[in-house]
Amino acid sequence: MDMQDMKVRDLMELTASDAPAPGGGAIAALSGAFGAALAAMVGSLTVGKNGYEEVQAEMTDMSAEARKLSEKLLSAMDEDANSFNGYMAAIKMPKRTEEEKAFRRTAMQEALKSASLVPLNTAKMAAEIFPLAEAAVRSGNKNAVTDGLVAAMMARTAILGALLNVKINLGSIKDDTFVDELRESCAILQAEAISAEQRVLDLVPELK
Repeated sequence: MDMQDMKVRDLMELTASDAPAPGGGAIAALSGAFGAALAAMVGSLTVGKNGYEEVQAEMTDMSAEARKLSEKLLSAMDEDANSFNGYMAAIKMPKRTEEEKAFRRTAMQEALKSASLVPLNTAKMAAEIFPLAEAAVRSGNKNAVTDGLVAAMMARTAILGALLNVKINLGSIKDDTFVDELRESCAILQAEAISAEQRVLDLVPELK
């Protein structure tokens, strides 16, 4: 069964167990999925409500986009777990001969690259939550403003958590060009996430 189809308690128990996955990367993706869902919630609580006639189209579109993004981030949970399992499979490859050892090293390097690109993609997707959360806070139902703020906070958590899983893999990857490119991407995404979250939170200074 895919993790996204599990009951919440079952997923929590699996996470707390000694199973290697889901780990931080998958849970970061889940954080992003809930962040996007919260933005969608604000839209749903705005559409059709009196006093918000001028933002009906905006909130309808925002909510639909947020729902789609939430589904993508849920799928990223399983992608993260699968990429980690791919690395574990490479580690277990035979290493009796020099040829087998070389093949195993290559497989491990490729698996590490994959295990780095998956959470990087999670971080990029989670970054798409910020404009949705900002729209929710600016134009959405004021009774749900805190849900829009939490959406931004969950996006930041998703991004920084996913990037940690990128960074920890980079130290074992021998391809310097690949490593440098991903380190730069991580630095940009991290700085933008912190700034974007603060920008959304600043929209409601009385709650800071």
